[in-house]
Amino acid sequence: QVQLVESGGGLVQAGGSLRLSCAASGRTISSYGMGWFRQAPGKEREFVAGINWRGDNTWYADSVKGRFTISRDNAKNTVYLQMSSLKPEDTAVYYCAASRSQWVPTIRTIGGMDYWGKGTLVTVSS
Repeated sequence: QVQLVESGGGLVQAGGSLRLSCAASGRTISSYGMGWFRQAPGKEREFVAGINWRGDNTWYADSVKGRFTISRDNAKNTVYLQMSSLKPEDTAVYYCAASRSQWVPTIRTIGGMDYWGKGTLVTVSS
């Protein structure tokens, strides 16, 4: 069993930056594909970014490409999401998730993830 805890959310002005962290416990996540998802008020949860187990392959939703960067430190059992040039439409609860799969199409989908954190709220003011 993998437990995931997100942190780093908060209130930020448009154009600002935040760094989210996802700390894993229970077992090492070094063999898991990892992803960040988000859910805005009144909307469905959506994929944001994914990373393979070695950290040498990453992929992003078009809406965040060029502004967000996902990374991981397997020695610390932690995954990060660096968010820059934030926009009000980035406001959402951000979730970290782990997948036993390394296949990109799987890690882009909610159903492809095996473990979820409880989320951290990011609010971007205009």
